[in-house]
Amino acid sequence: MSRTSQTDPELTHRLTRRGMLGVAAGATAAALLGAAASPATAATVSDTSAAGRGRPVLPPGRLGIQLYSLRDKVSTLGFAPVFAELEKYGYDEVEFAGYTQGSAGPITLAQLKRLARNHGLNPIGSHVGYYADDPNAYTFAQNLTKVLDDAQALGLKHIGTASGPFRYGSTVDAWKRAAEEFNTYGAAARARGMKFYQHNHSEEFSFATDNPKVRLYDVLLAETDPDLVYLEMDIFWAYSGQFRFSRRPDGTAAPFEPLDYVLRQPHRYPLFHVKDGVSDPANQYGYRMTDVGDGDIDYQRFLSAVTRLRGERLAHHWQVEHDNPTESFTFARRSSDHLHSLREKC
Repeated sequence: MSRTSQTDPELTHRLTRRGMLGVAAGATAAALLGAAASPATAATVSDTSAAGRGRPVLPPGRLGIQLYSLRDKVSTLGFAPVFAELEKYGYDEVEFAGYTQGSAGPITLAQLKRLARNHGLNPIGSHVGYYADDPNAYTFAQNLTKVLDDAQALGLKHIGTASGPFRYGSTVDAWKRAAEEFNTYGAAARARGMKFYQHNHSEEFSFATDNPKVRLYDVLLAETDPDLVYLEMDIFWAYSGQFRFSRRPDGTAAPFEPLDYVLRQPHRYPLFHVKDGVSDPANQYGYRMTDVGDGDIDYQRFLSAVTRLRGERLAHHWQVEHDNPTESFTFARRSSDHLHSLREKC
C-alpha cells in the first residue's frame, strides 16, 4: 500500500494558507495543492515559462531548511524575522539545530512551535548530540527523556543526531555497539510517535579499521532495525564520501553511488539535506560547498529518481543547508528558487 495515498491534512492546511496569503501570486489554494508552491520571489518570466515544461521535481509542501544555515540571522534578529523571510521564500518546513541558536531574546518551546506554524512552517526535525562526557549534557546518551520531551513539545515527527556512530571506535564491533544504542533511541522515539534518524558526513563511508573490506555505513544499515532507525542523507557529504572512499586502504576499487542506497531502501530515508558543491579534486573533500543550484551535484536527477518511485513522492522531506553561506538569507532565497524551478516530464 502506498504510504502517501492518504491526504496530508497539515500539507493541505499549509498550502491553502499560502494561497490565501499570496505567497504564490495569483495562485489559488486548489492550484497549490496540484503543484509545488512557488516562492514569492520566484514569480519571474523564466519561472512562468518553466512551469509549462512539466511537473515540479520538488514535491509540494516538502521544502525545508536546516536552521543551522541561518544561525547568524537567528542570533541577531530572532526567530520571528527569520521565519517571516522563509515564508516569503516559499519554505514549508524547518529543521532545528538547537532551540535557541543564540536567539535574540528568550523563547519557550510552545512559543517557538506557535511562531513556526504562524508562518506556515512545519517543524519537521532536530539535531541533538549523540553522547558526551558530561552526564548532564543534552544528548541522547545522557538525557534521552529530556530530548524526547522537548521534541514532543515542538510536535516534531523526527528527532535525530548529526553525530557519527564513532563513540566506541571505527571497528565493526564498535559500530555494532553504537547501532544497538541507536536502536534503543529509535524504540523510545517510536513510543512517542516519532522517528529517530542519523545524519551522515563523509566519514561514515570509510572502512572498518579491523576489516578494511567493510564499509562502516553498511554496518550501520545492517545492524540497526529499519523500523526503529532512519537516515537523513546529507547528499553533499555522501558524494564527498564517494570521492574520498571509492578505494579501500590497500588501493583496490570500492565504488559506490549514494543514490543507490536510497533507491534500495527508500523508506529508511525520510529526510535529506540538499547541499551543493563545486567539484574540486584538489580539495580533500572533493567539493567546495556553495548555494544550491550553483554546484555540480545533479539535483534534478537525484530528486526525480527518489520522488518517481511508487508511493514515494510525498514520503520524503528535503532540507536545504549550507554550513557557511556568504549571506544566509541570499542562500535561502536562491536555493528555494532553484529547487522550485526544476521541472520534469510527467
